[in-house]
Amino acid sequence: MKFKTNHKIVLASASPRRKELLSKLGVPFEVVSSDVEETSVKADTMENYVREVALLKARDVAKKEPGKTIIGADTVVVFQNQLLHKPKTIEEAIDHLEKLSNNCHSVMTAIAVINSNGNEETFVEETKVYFKNLSPALIKAYVDTGDPFDKAGGYGIQTGGALFIDRIEGDYNNVVGFPLAAVFEKLITLNILHIFRK
Repeated sequence: MKFKTNHKIVLASASPRRKELLSKLGVPFEVVSSDVEETSVKADTMENYVREVALLKARDVAKKEPGKTIIGADTVVVFQNQLLHKPKTIEEAIDHLEKLSNNCHSVMTAIAVINSNGNEETFVEETKVYFKNLSPALIKAYVDTGDPFDKAGGYGIQTGGALFIDRIEGDYNNVVGFPLAAVFEKLITLNILHIFRK
């Protein structure tokens, strides 16, 4: 399959995982990260929070890159209506994983698309993730690798955290941080992306 676009697309994220997933569409894009303070966002629900953060990132990059189509994203891990941010300390990383052990949590990724005219579209994709029962020794060994510290919830499903997963309900790529199938669908719907026919 090949796709084409006449838009100058910018991914408003420094995440190498998001860059890798978006590149699967085979259309050119730039990467420009935002400089926003995510903790400045206040919202009444987790869904609205992650949506507002994605919009904040996309709007920040849209100011730097006028006339281009911006794709912003933000991913949160929600356990019992509590946000589990990227852990800052070893203790916090262990605490996150102890909470998730033998439990179900939600991973929500919000996508914000701002086109060259400034029109904004957002959606939130949710995936349920079920963890196995994790031993203290396994948690400690994983935290010692340093992997949890740049990941919401303190684990990466595409790295060592894959060993913790019992099952998921929803899009695997959403847990990685970029629901590619839903993004593709949105870009087709908005006429940003077109299916290339010979």
